[in-house]
Amino acid sequence: MKVNFYTSQREYNEKKAEFDKAIFDVIEKGSFILGPNVTKFEEEIKNYTGAKHAIGVASGTDALVIASHILGFTDGKEVITSPFTFLASTSCIAKHNAKPVFVDIDEETFEINTSKLEEKITSNTAGIIPIHLFSQMNNMDKIMEIASKNDLRVLEDAAEAFGMRWKGNGDSYKHSGTIGDFGIFSFFPTKTLGAYGDGGMIVTNNDDLAQKTKMFRVHGASKKYHYDYIGYNSRLDSIQAAVLSVKLKYIDEAIKKRETIANWYMDKLSDCEYVRFPKIKGDQKPVYYVFNILAEKRDELADFLKENEIGYSIYYPIPLHLQKCFSYLGHKKGDFPVSEKISSEILALPIYPEITEEEVDFVCETIKKFYRK
Repeated sequence: MKVNFYTSQREYNEKKAEFDKAIFDVIEKGSFILGPNVTKFEEEIKNYTGAKHAIGVASGTDALVIASHILGFTDGKEVITSPFTFLASTSCIAKHNAKPVFVDIDEETFEINTSKLEEKITSNTAGIIPIHLFSQMNNMDKIMEIASKNDLRVLEDAAEAFGMRWKGNGDSYKHSGTIGDFGIFSFFPTKTLGAYGDGGMIVTNNDDLAQKTKMFRVHGASKKYHYDYIGYNSRLDSIQAAVLSVKLKYIDEAIKKRETIANWYMDKLSDCEYVRFPKIKGDQKPVYYVFNILAEKRDELADFLKENEIGYSIYYPIPLHLQKCFSYLGHKKGDFPVSEKISSEILALPIYPEITEEEVDFVCETIKKFYRK
């Protein structure tokens, strides 16, 4: 049996008529950039997340770069983040000549270790970029408390966290991205809410930040050909917005199915002593965008899955402090031991709403077969 790590075809075939109509309506109307479909989708995101403002941009990476620029993560300022993440979470700092300052992760959740945040704050620290990875959010109570006490800006990298909500010590659940000064989402096709191409969104509850963001995404223009800033050309296109509006109607159903699939994995692998699962911490509503395990002999297991036509991914094989592009920061192996340890053990298994229990059974049996060899 072949099990893809991800496929878009099943969802498309299930809702083909809706997707086709949404796409061809855009083509027939001829409004392709920042048209009514984008405005409609931005309103839908505001309604779903509770954010006061939602501004569509070309990708999650662009969202990080633009938000970092607006928050002043520039010109030698220090910004605290995690080394265990995708490049864009840190390249957005370096792009503006700011300095990434890494804090190691919690071994059980893979989120930034908030107990170590304050020791990295200096008089030059401008902000914090917490990254809500894989299935859960960071401890936003602690992060916002530290940020408030030290007058720091917070940019939530919620690229993988659409649908996740944090309550913590609060009175109600707050959607990822809506707690800090800015939050960003990625609509890369594999995401929980994924487009048929690239797309991103910046959310904020601050009127001034929202207005500035709207200008920054169109070259810094306050109106056509009137430029207040040196901005960017980064706009969510109308076809992607139309596709995402269709998908957003079914997002709660998709999130629930992901939870069911995650529970299948945990139940079926519970008797495998060579596999461990991350833990969810804090009062929050997780979303299983990715299903990770920590596996003994990870690389050999990955090869065995490949031999048996099972897709997988490794998020992330090399922490950012050991990547060549960040060698100028002067870090060495051993500086962030938890990130380095997890990067040698972590393995992501196939999870998307349309995967079948039979396929999950096959994945789990193949993993157990490997360890019985």
